[in-house]
Amino acid sequence: MTSTQGIAHRRLGGLSVSAIGLGLMPLSGVYGAADDAASEDLIRHAIDRGVDHLDSADMYGWGHNEELLGRAIKGRRDRVVLVTKFGQTRREGGPNGVDGRPGYVAQACEASLRRLGVDTIDLYYQHRVDPNVPIEDTVGAMARLVEQGKVRHLGLSEAGADTIRRAHAVHPIAAVQTEYSLLYRTEAEETRRTTRALGIGFVAYSPLGRGFLTGAIRDLSQIDGRRAAHPRFQAENFDHNRGLVARFEALAAEKGCKPSHLALAWVLAQGEDVTVIPGTRSIARLDENLGALPVALTPDDLARLDAAIPAGAAAGTRYPAAGMKSVQI
Repeated sequence: MTSTQGIAHRRLGGLSVSAIGLGLMPLSGVYGAADDAASEDLIRHAIDRGVDHLDSADMYGWGHNEELLGRAIKGRRDRVVLVTKFGQTRREGGPNGVDGRPGYVAQACEASLRRLGVDTIDLYYQHRVDPNVPIEDTVGAMARLVEQGKVRHLGLSEAGADTIRRAHAVHPIAAVQTEYSLLYRTEAEETRRTTRALGIGFVAYSPLGRGFLTGAIRDLSQIDGRRAAHPRFQAENFDHNRGLVARFEALAAEKGCKPSHLALAWVLAQGEDVTVIPGTRSIARLDENLGALPVALTPDDLARLDAAIPAGAAAGTRYPAAGMKSVQI
């Protein structure tokens, strides 16, 4: 692991990124109201701390997030790895659609560049795989964006192993992004076996279990907004999952660190090819997350964590039923 501006860095294909990045989804009202001025200050603070891995998507606020990010990085473009995604489409009153058609790839990229106010995106992901379009066609269109200088590197989010292999054969894939935490890791570890074999970087989103692994969520009464739709937080699963987190909190206390530090350190300990992008609206929480970087885990620590929350132990799927249909394709 190398260090830049005081923050440890890791490789995603040809990119060097801060090992702990910043997921920007919460800045567009997903987990409660966010103030744009405060959000821009958060992004600038992250950059000043040496966090350069900034992860957005055209779906976050349906353009709002990219516009916000574009304003925040003015004068700082050379200090960030600019990441965004395309592929999810808005369907009023129903689950999001998916569009991987080559024509849409080009259209979506042009719109993102305009909102971000830049000429080039450093890492461009297909946010969800379109089951109705061969991945070769989608990635072929993404590769043309690289040839045109509009995109530097390509990524996939929530793609299955066969899709990753087929995509990588068309054009090198720098990174694959999947939810990964102590609570939800079975699918991600299957994906990582593929990415590691191909030399592709792995980006873990929701590494804090959508807040569960911070220890701050202790009662069902705290669940509202987006979390309320996720099975892991619903009444039939909550107590079981809260029990797993209680075991984890005890280990964090023994280690002398915050639960969030231990959760992030566990993900980073899975390999030098792994980076994390926890999301937050708070400067204090961002600073807390960076406190995970000095936490070193011994083989005994890792074994005890695996025993406390074994793979597959969490109750409830990662997304509601409709959302589960669009992952690991």
